[in-house]
Amino acid sequence: MTTHNPIHRAWTWAAAGFFFALLLTSPQTRSQPVCSSDDQAAPRVLFERFINADCESCWNDASTPLAPRGALALDWIVPGRQGDEAALAGAASRDALMRLNALNRDRPDTLRSEETKVHGWPGATLRVAHGPALGGYVGASIELTLPPTQQPPTPMQAWLVLVETLPAGVEGSPVPRNLIRNVFQPTWNKRDALSNSERLSFKDIRSLNIPEGAKSERLRVVGWVQDATGRVSIAAESICPAAEPQ
Repeated sequence: MTTHNPIHRAWTWAAAGFFFALLLTSPQTRSQPVCSSDDQAAPRVLFERFINADCESCWNDASTPLAPRGALALDWIVPGRQGDEAALAGAASRDALMRLNALNRDRPDTLRSEETKVHGWPGATLRVAHGPALGGYVGASIELTLPPTQQPPTPMQAWLVLVETLPAGVEGSPVPRNLIRNVFQPTWNKRDALSNSERLSFKDIRSLNIPEGAKSERLRVVGWVQDATGRVSIAAESICPAAEPQ
C-alpha cells in the first residue's frame, strides 16, 4: 500500500534510488545500457490480453488477436482454479486479478482482450526507465512532468509494469507479447508533487523483483497514469538501445 507520510516517502525514494544507482554503477552492469521511454512515440491504446492459467491452448491459439497499430500490447496470465497445477501457473500473477478489477471485468475462463484508449495529456510528459538486472531485481522509475500552471486531477493512479518481451514464435506464441512479470501501483496526490519554477513532477523509483523463469535480457518497463474514474491520460514504454558491437 502506498503511503503519503513525507518522511517515509523520502526514505523510500532514497533507498530505491540507492538501489537504482547500485544497478547502474555495478561492475557487472556498467557496460549495459539504461533503457527508457525517451524519444519514443507515446502509445495511443492499451491492448490487454488476459489468459486463464488453466487454458494451456489459449497461449498458442492461432486466432489470438494482434494489437492494433499504435497500441501497447500487454499479456496477463490470470490465476486459474487449478492453482499451482494449472498449465500456465508459472507465469500467473495476482496482479492480473487486480487489473481486471480496475477494468470492472470478471476473470475469463479462456482468453479475453480489452482495449483502453489513451486520451493524451497536452503539455505532460511521462517517462519510464529501468537499469540492468542485478541480484534478481531491476531498478525502475516512473515520472510524470507537467507545466507548473497545470492543476492535475488528483488522486492519480500510476502503473509501473515490468514486462518480458517475447517475439512471435517464442514459447509457441503465435503473436508478439509483453508478458506481465511485476507491477508497482503508486497513487499520486498534489501534496506528493515536486515543483520548481519550470515544472511540476510526480516520481517513484522502485526495485522490482524478477520472477523465476523470466529472462533478464528480455525485460523492460511500461507505464501509464489514470484518474479516479479509470480514464487513462498518458502512457509510455521503455526501449533498450541496441548493444554496441564488441
